[in-house]
Formats: sequence, structure tokens, C-alpha cells
Amino acid sequence: MAILVIAEHDNASLKAATLNTVTAAAKIGGEVHVLVAGSDCRAVADAAARVQGVAKVRLADAAHYGDFTAENHAALIVAQVANAASGYTHVLAPSTSHGKNTLPRVAALLDVAQISDIIAVEDADTFVRPIYAGNALATVKSSDATKVITVRTTGFDAAAAEGGSAAVEAIGAAADTGQCTLVGRDIAKSARPELTAAKIIVSGGRGMGSGENYHKVLEPLADKLGAAMGATRAAVDAGFVPNDYQVGQTGKIVAPQLYIAIGISGAIQHLAGMKDSKVIVAINKDPDAPIFQVADYGLVADLFAAVPELVAAI
Repeated sequence: MAILVIAEHDNASLKAATLNTVTAAAKIGGEVHVLVAGSDCRAVADAAARVQGVAKVRLADAAHYGDFTAENHAALIVAQVANAASGYTHVLAPSTSHGKNTLPRVAALLDVAQISDIIAVEDADTFVRPIYAGNALATVKSSDATKVITVRTTGFDAAAAEGGSAAVEAIGAAADTGQCTLVGRDIAKSARPELTAAKIIVSGGRGMGSGENYHKVLEPLADKLGAAMGATRAAVDAGFVPNDYQVGQTGKIVAPQLYIAIGISGAIQHLAGMKDSKVIVAINKDPDAPIFQVADYGLVADLFAAVPELVAAI
């Protein structure tokens, strides 16, 4: 039995989400292979080869993979699975924008059901995934010959990035499908850590009142802690911050070492995206706010007074 993990990368470096997905693959059992598809991405393949638990890295380096279009990547993955010599019984990808865009196409082309957002592995056929915004867990058993799975990375520890010595095997690229062309990409640049990889997150909600207050009050705290900044859907919808700040069921799923929720009531949609954080600190003037039910430490106070005091004390 062999398992194919789809690497998440930017053609230059391997993303941390891949390490969590390798851990999930290892729990299934069998050889773990990593597929690196991109353009001028040999450095990524070399990094994947050093990941502990990886038996082989398959490198598809071609210009039409450089933009990470789901159509081209899906065609490549299906070709690898269809190759009888590969013996792939499982295809795993992180439950990121790219993984959630690509793997449904793979499942459809293979005529199998996709298993989405798993947080645990019971055996090679049985997996656990959250439903109803994380309020219930479903145990799903698949009899498909090939299991196509996206992995909620917060459910698995990251595999060690060093210590492995897998061979890198170059494979032929599938033909460009020509179905999709990337016109442009607008990437927000920030000196702060990436939200999904940050160890500390300072997050604000509707209680911030305005985008000006959000930045004026929260940025000094985030700067002191070296933290990423997050927000609730309500704050994003109100225009306080861009939507790439959003944490929650329809935003980003995070599990940092420390999550500081400021002016956040604790709507179920938001809790679904951060309740696996190791330590949760909540500051809210409403003592009955639902956020206090999941918080390890709670402070009932006016955030506009408490947060500056906290910044001054650090």
C-alpha cells in the first residue's frame, strides 16, 4: 500500500501544512510518497525528501504547474494514481485553498467519493471528520479503491522537517489541459507570521468598533508578541480588515500555541476555526459571552482600557 501526499508549496519552499499531512498519511500505514508539482521547484522536492517518514518524492517540474491551477494538477494526480505500478490507495492533501480546489476534481475523475477535512485516522478505511461547525464528529468508512482525502492540518502534529533521506524521482508532466489560465495574483505582503502557521495570534471582532480601532489597539500587542493578526467574519464583513485575516469555518482554521480573542463574542462559526488552539485568552466586557466557555483565561473588561494596559505590562 502506498499513499500519495500532495505537497503545498510556492515553488521555492515547502509549506508547513505538508508536514501535518505527512503525519496523517503515516497513521494510515504504508509507504508515504510526496508529489511536488511546480515550476523550478527542485528546492521544494529536496526539502520534502528530508521530511521524516517520507519514502519517496516524485517531482513534476513544468511551466504549466507553476501557477497551481487545479485543472492541471488534478490531471497529473489522476495519471499517477491510474498508473498500476504506483499502487496508490490513498491521495492526501492539506485542507487549504489549493487542496480544496484540486482534490474534488481528482475524486470526480476517479469516480470516487472525497473524504473532507479529516482530523483523525482510525484505520486505512476509516476516518473522523467534524460536521455541524465542529459540534459533532462523523466517523466515515470508505470502500473505494482509492481514498481521496483532505486533511485538517490542526488535527495532526507536524512531521519533523529534517531527518529523512528519501529519493527524489523526476516524473513526466501531463499535458497542459488548457482549461484555465492565471491572469494575475495579488498577494498581501506582511512582516507578520502567516496566519495558519503562527504560534501566537491576536484576533479582533465586532467589538473593535472600526478598522481604525482594530489597528490602533491590536497592532501594538501583536508587535510586542511577534504575533499574526486575525479577525472574525463580522469584523471582515464590516470592512475593518481584509478577508485574509478571517478565522473561522468560512475563513482559516488555526491552532496556535496562544490565541488572544479581543472583542469577540464567540459565535459558533468563529469557534470552529480556533477552538483547537493550545491556550485561549479572551477579553470581553460581556461576562456571558460564549467565548469564555472555550477560553483558558478570561478577562471581563473594556478592551480599550485592558489591551493598552496589557501592552504596557509586556
